[in-house]
Amino acid sequence: MSSSSSLETIFYIKVPENFVASDDAFKIDNTIELPVQKKMDEAPGDFNASEITTEQILAGILTVLAYDKNNPHLDYYRSILLKVKPNIKKELCEAAILKTKNEDFDLAEEIFLALVGLEPGDSAITLNMALFLDQRADSYRNNGLFEDADAYDNDANYYYELALNADPVIPEAYFNVGFFYLKQHKYIEARDAFESYIALTCDISDEELGDDGVYKKERAQGIVNKIKASNMDDETFRAAYDYISRGEEEKGLEEIRVFLQRNPKVWNAWFMLGWGLRRLERYEDAKNAFLEALKHGADENSDTYNELSLCYIQEKNFEESKKCLLKALQIDPESTKVISNLGYLSLAMGNKDEARKYFTTVLELEPNDKIAANELMKLESEM
Repeated sequence: MSSSSSLETIFYIKVPENFVASDDAFKIDNTIELPVQKKMDEAPGDFNASEITTEQILAGILTVLAYDKNNPHLDYYRSILLKVKPNIKKELCEAAILKTKNEDFDLAEEIFLALVGLEPGDSAITLNMALFLDQRADSYRNNGLFEDADAYDNDANYYYELALNADPVIPEAYFNVGFFYLKQHKYIEARDAFESYIALTCDISDEELGDDGVYKKERAQGIVNKIKASNMDDETFRAAYDYISRGEEEKGLEEIRVFLQRNPKVWNAWFMLGWGLRRLERYEDAKNAFLEALKHGADENSDTYNELSLCYIQEKNFEESKKCLLKALQIDPESTKVISNLGYLSLAMGNKDEARKYFTTVLELEPNDKIAANELMKLESEM
């Protein structure tokens, strides 16, 4: 929901002087209008100030905190909320996490925005907001909604930057942003983030870190070692990715070929070569690049098999395409991207019943997947 449409669900009133917002008889400043959440189908003209409830005021305040960052009375509204609901931050955090787990992303986002508005300087909330936006970007990308995914990646990056600059420093921010950069093939930034995490935790004993902390430190070191051993922090590698991702495939291919001359056994480089070639619809060359990637360690990477399957589909080699997709699904059983491609492959093979099952599975995993919903609708209309 946009900020403008959300703010349209509230209106402001001046409350009576004797209005009490809680059992503690918290005094309301009746010179400042309060935001009140509309009831269903309620218009301002139908509103009776004597019938307002505390819940309507609190809901209105949360909406303002989430979407109206320039409101001049935010501090006052925060004070009301914290007086009436001292545990509101804990309650909202638990609700946001639950909604995220249930993939009710719209409501989770609204709650996180309200949390940020309630405690704008809370670094833990800032980091959780970044993690949420990161996860939502992944969901959109898995559903083929790349523009939406990019927009949420940009928002996640903004909140990660805030978390990285927090005082006192948050080691977890560096650990999590490292994976954010890895997904974007920003290996230099990922290396730096993981190295920062290691440096920030190096003086903490294993006992203080606990099993989870020890695991994270070892994992961070392993990723740093792998990036360096494969020269993925090479500027040429980074340039290749940047060119291809912004649609300058030929320039990207030039860069990645230079990199491969020096590093012929780095599977990520062969994958990038295949990715660029596939985007140029040079499917035979792309297929060979992906096969090289598999030879050099990409056999546990579902994206490689998924990309290879797309090349086989173009060759009408449906049997090999399906083998690749099933292998990708074995590696990542809940990848809606892979399951959707199995649905499209089934359609290409003329198996509409099987396609219907795959698209149904996508919606079970991701109820908001519009592409799968549209495909199912088309299939149902043909019955």
